[in-house]
Amino acid sequence: MYTYKLQQEQLICAEKIKKLYDSIGWWPERKEVDIEKMLKNSIAIGVWKENELVGFARVVSDGVFRAYIEGVVIHESVRNKGIGEKMLTMLLREISHIDIVSLFCGEKLIKFYGEQQFQATKQIVMHRNQIGKE
Repeated sequence: MYTYKLQQEQLICAEKIKKLYDSIGWWPERKEVDIEKMLKNSIAIGVWKENELVGFARVVSDGVFRAYIEGVVIHESVRNKGIGEKMLTMLLREISHIDIVSLFCGEKLIKFYGEQQFQATKQIVMHRNQIGKE
């Protein structure tokens, strides 16, 4: 059985998020102190199996026009069990007043997000890495 809780309902520990990221090779350079800052500026959801964090996702938003779903991660041992869909449903309910919700994903996830009514666009996404720049 899985327990789904928003950050305001149950604290999501930065250490557990880091462990979950590490389990799938995401962002090894990220530090717990920075993850704590990230949590303070996001709407986040965690999924627990007993005391282990097995799913996490968050939203960043201006609170009116735009929101971005970020960092949707599910531990490999519990994938394909509907966890991602339920996390998205709960997050989307929290931000139902926002005009446009966007996300980034790899090609293999287009079908999954399409089933959640997201549509691929022809816009080009550009990033600027500012870490280590002087």
